[in-house]
Order: sequence, then structure tokens, then C-alpha cells
Amino acid sequence: MAETERQKLSIESWLKIGLMASLVLSVALISLVSLDKQTVLSPYANADDAYSEQQLTSMRTDFSDSDFSIANTMSTPMLVNDWQDPHRTMLVIAGPEKPFDAAEASAIYDFVTKKGGKVVLAANSTNAQLVADQFGVKYFGDMVLDDQRYYEMTDKLDEQVPGDYRRVWAAASIQANVTEMGDERLIPCSQGNLDQGIVSNCRLPVLFHRPTAIQVLDDQTDTNRDVNVLAAASTSAVIVTDSSNLDINSDKNPTLGEGKTGLIVRIDYPGIEVLDVTQNNDQGDVSVTGSIVFVADHSVLANHLWDKNIAEELGYQQCDSPYYVQEGHNCWNSDSDGLSDAQGDTTWYGNSQYFTALMIDMMERDNEDISTRVTSFNDNFFIVFDESRHIASPLSAPFTEAMGAIVLLTSDVVLKWLIILNLFALLAIAIMVVPEKENWRHVFDLTRFRERPNKVDAAQYQMRTREALLSKVRQFNDLTRDEFMR
Repeated sequence: MAETERQKLSIESWLKIGLMASLVLSVALISLVSLDKQTVLSPYANADDAYSEQQLTSMRTDFSDSDFSIANTMSTPMLVNDWQDPHRTMLVIAGPEKPFDAAEASAIYDFVTKKGGKVVLAANSTNAQLVADQFGVKYFGDMVLDDQRYYEMTDKLDEQVPGDYRRVWAAASIQANVTEMGDERLIPCSQGNLDQGIVSNCRLPVLFHRPTAIQVLDDQTDTNRDVNVLAAASTSAVIVTDSSNLDINSDKNPTLGEGKTGLIVRIDYPGIEVLDVTQNNDQGDVSVTGSIVFVADHSVLANHLWDKNIAEELGYQQCDSPYYVQEGHNCWNSDSDGLSDAQGDTTWYGNSQYFTALMIDMMERDNEDISTRVTSFNDNFFIVFDESRHIASPLSAPFTEAMGAIVLLTSDVVLKWLIILNLFALLAIAIMVVPEKENWRHVFDLTRFRERPNKVDAAQYQMRTREALLSKVRQFNDLTRDEFMR
């Protein structure tokens, strides 16, 4: 009988077994689901494989070489409002493979509009829509076809690749709305002007791989903001509603109108008060600008479009290629709404030239309220790559998902109280399950032996009973052990 009772597992043991089993099962399932997933658009994937051209390593290297502080977030973008000096932090979100939830979108909105943070969100799918909704921007999610502004390519044999209306180019401004620019739209930005921050009256060529369209909606209630469409497709560009129908003349593929097929949209929120080092070298309030840029294609930041040398190896053609004349369509230096060779150098030097200038312009480097001890050094500005929206490796996925869940539960007010109430409930259950510790005198109670089978060996019942009776007699007569032995 005693042996049978000894083999029974307690409730605590069953709880431990269940917890360990659920943990192992969760890790196994997450690893199994992500086993065949390949990480792309990562700033840290340095492997020389078939996906190396789709990573962001060139972008990270360029900013790192310029002494910017580089970091990344793996769990969730909800951490943005807890970062140090958010107004000097640029969050880069490229190609979200998982949609944002409402809490994450709200955190990014507060990061920009209340903390003065900077964000670049590049995507060609509706996974970015919840964030865009916060700012009154719409991602169509369908591809753009532009028969007027597409670029030419060659293959590995240096032979022309058939024309593809999805390969769109655009002449993009850095500050101004392209739909409102005058003759200055023809002026290409020189590298000298970019180095000096003179970017208000010029544009640069930008190449897109498979862009969608983005629009600024009219129902946004924010009034204290500046909205500018930095790049757009041509008026004749259409939206592909069915990926199997790439006919630009199809009635099922609608046009959005002049300047309405946006490719890059910038929204600035000036006049945000934050703490930083002032010109007097004291901590004080300074006025900063929160900024977010929506880009219609994540590939604009990838190695094959970021780096001019990689792009040329892959066959991307400049405007001096004869294929533009042969195919009878414009390049960015021959389009009436493009750039003029007479005004400067129109060579495409990779998307790095444009986006580096854009991101630096968004930062507070020219803020006269902040001490030059801060603004003069790039290492005081942070560029954070968000990798939480990408499919993680099988080994890191369980950790990433767990951290994301923890941050989500502890950052949202409602969920935070929910988890606190659950902890109180678990504590109450634990109090009910764990019996109250008995008083030490129970060892002399001969009627309690049956309730403690694991503490008292049945073979020692007779000896323990004798010792207990003798102890009772000694204590009843108030004798010491030595006196009782005599």
C-alpha cells in the first residue's frame, strides 16, 4: 500500500510536466513551420548565396561606414517609444512579411507624432496598411504598370531582357511635392549639394522593382503636418487588379489620375517638444520634427538597387543605353517630367544616393536648437533595422515569438491588466494547491503517520512510536535529556 502511494505524482509534478511538454511542443511547431523559410531584406545576412542581392547589407555598411550608430529590433516595433533619444532615431522597416497589429501601429504613430521619431516604411503589400491607416495613407497592394517610365535590363549574356512595365523609374524629390514643383524639377541634385544639405530644389532618379501605389487620403484629421508626394508614376500608369492580367490597356486595370499613383510619400510633424542638449550645453526643451516616409516597394533598399556596382553587374541600364531609343520609351533624362542633362549630371548612382540624402534630411542634424556637440557627430544618431516583420530562422523563431508576446502583453494597457489579473488568479490557485505547513509538534502525533507516508518509513513505526512516547513522558515530567537517561 505504501509503495503504491509513493509512486503517485503530486499536482505540482503534473503541472511541471505539462509546462515542459507545452514548451517543447511550441518550439517544435514553430521550428517546423519556419523550416523552409528564407530570410531576405536582412541587414545582417552576409552569406554569398542566391539571396545575397535581396539583403540590406550594403545599406547597413554604408551608414556604418559613415559612423551612424546601427541597431536592430527582433521582437516588435512596440519598443520604439522606450528607446533613448527617439527624435534622433531612424526606424527602417523594409518588406514586412507579417502584418502589423493595431497596438504596434499605434506605437509607431506615437513614436513619430509625439516623440519626434523618424520612420522609413518600404513595402509593396498591404502588410503595412495598419501603420499607413494611422497616417491617412492607403497601400493598394497591387502592382503598378507604367508604359512611359520603365527601365531596361540585360541578362548575363549582355542581351536585352524583354521590356517589363513593372520595372518603374521615377525622378524623386527629397523635400518638395513633385506635383507642385516648377522648372526646378528638371535639376538633378549634385553630390556637392547633397553633402551641404541643399536639397530643396532638385531631384534624383530612383529605380523600383515591383512597386504598388500609395495615396494620401483626405479623411486625416491631423492638421499640424506637412504632406509631400516625393515620387509618382506617370499619368498613364495603371493598377493591376489581377496578377494574371498584365495588359496595360485592359479595362480591369484602372488608372488613378495625374500625380495620384504615388511611389514615395513623406509626412512631417513639426513643433514637437523633447529634451536634448541645447546650445547652452544644458538639458532643455528643443523643437524637433517627427517624420515618416512611405515607399511603394521594399526592393528599393535591397543590395541590387542600392549599390550601383551590383546593379550594373545584374544588367540595369543607364539612360545612355540604346535600348530606350529602340523600344521607343523615355528614360529619366528624356522624359518631359524627368531630369535635364543640361542642368547637371543625371547618372543613376544607385538608390543609395537618394535614400541616404533623404534619411539624413529627415534627421535633426540641422536643428539649431540642439547643441552642435550632438549634431556634428553621426554616432549621436541611430538607425534601427526592424527585423521583427521578417520570417525568422527555425532556431531563433521561438525566442523571437516569445519576446514579441511578452512585449505585446506588457506594453498594451488592456493586455497588461489582463496578465496581472491572470497572475493573481494563478497565485490564488497555488495557495489552494499547496497545503499549509504543519506545526513542528505534529511529529509527536501518532495519528498522523498515515498522512505522511513519504516522510516516515513503515519499518521504523515501532521505533518512532517508542521514541515519541518516551519524549512525551520526559516533557510531561519536565526533565532534561540527561536527567531522563538516569
